[in-house]
Amino acid sequence: MNLQLEHYRNVALVSSALSPETWPFDLKWLPKSACLVGGTVRDALLDRHSEYLDLDFVLPSNAVETAQVIARHYRAGFVVLDAERQIARVVFEQGTADFALQVGETLEDDLRRRDFTVNAIAYNPHKKDLLDPLHGYEDLQRKRLRMVSAENLAEDPLRLLRAYRQAAQLGFSLESETQQAIRQLAPNLSKIAAERVQSELNYLLGTARGTNWIRIAWEDGLLRDWFPSATLDRLLQVAAIDHVTVHLQETWTEFWSELSRTVRGTPKASEAKGSVRTWVTIAKLASLLPDDPQIAEAQLWRLKYSRAEIQAVSTVVKALPELRSDHAITHWSLAEQYRFFQSVGAVFPAIALLGFAIKLPVESVAMLVDRFLDLADPVAHPSPILSGQDLISLLQIPPSPQIGKLLAALQLARAEGRISTREEAVELARSLT
Repeated sequence: MNLQLEHYRNVALVSSALSPETWPFDLKWLPKSACLVGGTVRDALLDRHSEYLDLDFVLPSNAVETAQVIARHYRAGFVVLDAERQIARVVFEQGTADFALQVGETLEDDLRRRDFTVNAIAYNPHKKDLLDPLHGYEDLQRKRLRMVSAENLAEDPLRLLRAYRQAAQLGFSLESETQQAIRQLAPNLSKIAAERVQSELNYLLGTARGTNWIRIAWEDGLLRDWFPSATLDRLLQVAAIDHVTVHLQETWTEFWSELSRTVRGTPKASEAKGSVRTWVTIAKLASLLPDDPQIAEAQLWRLKYSRAEIQAVSTVVKALPELRSDHAITHWSLAEQYRFFQSVGAVFPAIALLGFAIKLPVESVAMLVDRFLDLADPVAHPSPILSGQDLISLLQIPPSPQIGKLLAALQLARAEGRISTREEAVELARSLT
């Protein structure tokens, strides 16, 4: 046995991801010919750990049947992911195990159909041996992504964008021939289902590690069809957002906690496939879109973003011109500030973050942030002194649209400091009827 394979064996023995003792099922249920493949093996060799196991097995036969037997014995969830290709998943509390039929006559044939060499390493847990016909371990040591073949990338063009996501995720570089092949194949990404493209984009937008790689992906032509309005200045704006967030984490933790909140109504993303959508993500996404809200919304609908995400981004796009206007924020009246907060609502953190990133006057944006953080502030967080029922009872007027108009007028008056008590509110309401 050569020294490299001996190293493989030693790593495998101590790696929790490759150790059957950590799996949610006993090794005896796995056929002797079954092997772990893909990201599980790659991450184990990189000493990357995850609390939630994501195991992928390749079997030369009976893949679905094996999964079904294990699921039945452990009373775990079971689903056939692809009946034609014979791929099934068993769902445990602590992770999932996918079982796929080997593609080709041998395991090596299967590995040669994969995307990158670092994902084409297999581990047999019975023999405690690894198969690495494409020298993926050498690429792991060099921290680079190298394609198995250009044909494999062309077979599933999502692999083009996945290269940039995995490079960001792993902290790897792209091998030059691989990057050149991606550039040539870039137009093919437009043929991929939008949901799959969005999943890769979400990771790049959801972490600072992805910012440089989303710029490179743009330079290499991968974003041309999906974000036609993106420019170098827009990509630099995304980088500026990362710079500002680092500063805010260190100096303004209260506002940072608001920025890092998950946007309500957005899908929950897995650690592997993407990051949760925060206001930082919304600000970055808005940076890649045109200034016309209708065109921006159309691009997001095409990418299959959720209604909540589209509404949030659209609100950012609509609000930015007002912040950039010649009428400086510091000169806004209380009424203007009130109307601004009413129009942007919960999306304000993303707008303020972009304001800092595009270098609007810091004191002006900070003034608005201070108001937003103060839940008792009547301008940013108005609370009615009187209810609609109060108005109906006290003023002896019937329910009608007039009630809503009166309540809005009272909230504005309170924001401007013209009223502060119920008595003053009643008096003003009477004067307006």
